[in-house]
Amino acid sequence: MKNVIVTGASRGIGRGISLDLAKKGCRIAAVGVRPESDVSEYLSELKALSPDSFYISADISDEDARERIAEEAFGKMGTVDVLVNNAGIAPKVREDILVMKRESMDRLLDTNLKGTFFLTQKVANKMIEKQCGEAIVFITSMSAYVSSPSRGEYCVSKAGLSMAAALYADRLAEYGINVYEIRPGIIETDMTAVVKDKYIEKINNGLLPIKRMGRPEDIAAAVSALVFGALPYSTGEVINVDGGFHIRSL
Repeated sequence: MKNVIVTGASRGIGRGISLDLAKKGCRIAAVGVRPESDVSEYLSELKALSPDSFYISADISDEDARERIAEEAFGKMGTVDVLVNNAGIAPKVREDILVMKRESMDRLLDTNLKGTFFLTQKVANKMIEKQCGEAIVFITSMSAYVSSPSRGEYCVSKAGLSMAAALYADRLAEYGINVYEIRPGIIETDMTAVVKDKYIEKINNGLLPIKRMGRPEDIAAAVSALVFGALPYSTGEVINVDGGFHIRSL
C-alpha cells in the first residue's frame, strides 16, 4: 500500500486523482480547504474504496495549516510515499492585466505558488528524515506557458510552479525522490464550467488534435503511472495531458 497526500482532493482534478489512487490500493491523506462536513459525499466515496484514507481540512496558503498537513499525514500514516500537489485556485474575476488588482495576484500566488512550494518543503524534509519518499507530482497547467491576459495572475502562478517542480527535482534527486510536472490542458471541471461553451467551440474548430475536453480521469491516469513508478529513470519531466495542444504544426 502506498501512502499518498493529495491536495485539492475533494473536487475536480483532485477528486479524480484521489479516488483513482484509492481504487488502486493507496491510502490517501486528502487535503481540502472546505470543512469535513461539506465533503461528506466525497469522503464516503473515498473511504468505500480505501477505508484507512482520511481528510484534512486545511488551506495551504496558511503556514500553520501547512505544518498541520505534514504532521497529521505522517502521524496517521507513519510514512508518505508520494505528494501530489494539485491544490489551486482561479481568479475571482477575470480582468485584463492592465487593470488587474494586486490583491488578486497576491491571493493566487499565496495559494498556487507559495503555498505549494512551502508545503512541498515541509513534506520533502520529513520524507528525507524518515527515508520514505518516492515521488512528488506537481499539477500545473498549460497556462504555465500559454498567455491569457484576462487571468495573468493564474498564468504567473503556474509558470512559477513549473520552475518550482524543476528546482525540487534537482534538489531531491540525491534522496531518491523523483519529481514530475503534469500540465493539464482544457479539463472539464467546475473551474472551467463558465467558459465551457467557448472551449467546445474552439475544439470543434480544430484547437486540439484530440477533439474533446479532458476529464479528471485523464489526469488521474498520468498521476497513477508516476505513483506506481512507471518512469523510474526520469525526474524533472514535464508531462502534457492536453489533447495534443502543445504540438506545433503547419
